[in-house]
Amino acid sequence: MMTKYVYASVVFLVFGFNVNAELDNENKMQQCLLTKLQTANQDLTIREIKSQCESEQLAEVEALPETSSSGFRNRIKNEKASQFDAFVITPHRLNYILPAYFSNSINSEAYRDIEGFSENFSDIETQFQISFKVPLNEQKLLFDNDGLYLGFTLEAWWQTFSDNISKPFRETNYRPELFYIAPTDLTLFGGKTSFLLGIEHQSNGRSQLLSRSWNRVYSGLFWERGKLALSFKPWYRLSEDEKEFEFDPDGDDNPDIEDFYGKFELGAVYRWGDFEFSGMGRKNFSTSKGAIRLGFTFPLWGKLRGYAVAFDGYGDSLIDYNYSQTRFGIGIALNPFLL
Repeated sequence: MMTKYVYASVVFLVFGFNVNAELDNENKMQQCLLTKLQTANQDLTIREIKSQCESEQLAEVEALPETSSSGFRNRIKNEKASQFDAFVITPHRLNYILPAYFSNSINSEAYRDIEGFSENFSDIETQFQISFKVPLNEQKLLFDNDGLYLGFTLEAWWQTFSDNISKPFRETNYRPELFYIAPTDLTLFGGKTSFLLGIEHQSNGRSQLLSRSWNRVYSGLFWERGKLALSFKPWYRLSEDEKEFEFDPDGDDNPDIEDFYGKFELGAVYRWGDFEFSGMGRKNFSTSKGAIRLGFTFPLWGKLRGYAVAFDGYGDSLIDYNYSQTRFGIGIALNPFLL
């Protein structure tokens, strides 16, 4: 039941604001037509009046990125102003800490061969993420405001509430990547677009039966209009050799990972004043497995923001890639999704 509610919330987040925007545009068109019918020169035809209203609406849409947009283009523009400053670290993904991250059922199965370890796990742990990127080009490569970056993201799940073991880091994930991002002149449904290409390695840095890792190349399309930004990120997994024996260090640690992660990810961010609502969804339609994450950031003090998150499905971490759970957390973020 929880999964159904979470999926419904993401659908609303991704599509609800866009539907409202379309209804608002229709109302504006009707109001414009009524106003001009009352005030326009009698020699004008209905077609000419309608054309004037459409031109005025188009001008408003084209002005959005420069006036009220808080999307990816605006973020790229702001980051480029300081990214080569020696004392500035440019954020990549969200940087945050969740002092209390709850699970309805912590994954103990993956650690079953470590005696005295998994049975002492707490369903509450601390989780944090550190993510930054380094620009590799000062001048444009192909398009204006494009960028080639090295990125790195560290995620950690820390058993700070476990009493009978020494509060270990249950899992850490490392994600180095190389990617290229650029705005485009393509306009879809009145919104601006950008595209992304990259290659990524993700690993938990463990050995033997706890080892998890994969490599993938990915692309991405970002769409933004006003305060709403959507993303579609498909990927292709780079194949690895099969393990020749159970403890083979060179074989594929998780050959079925796409059964649970799928082959793409959908994202949405909506900014309302100083508040941000976010959603992420991924799914493998062949196996009917996937995951959804809902997030909310809000201002606290200075650059610090509050961050609340809910997760449901498979792959909260690499060690959990084939384990489903529902999680909730609240904490502090150091940067918003959009600028």
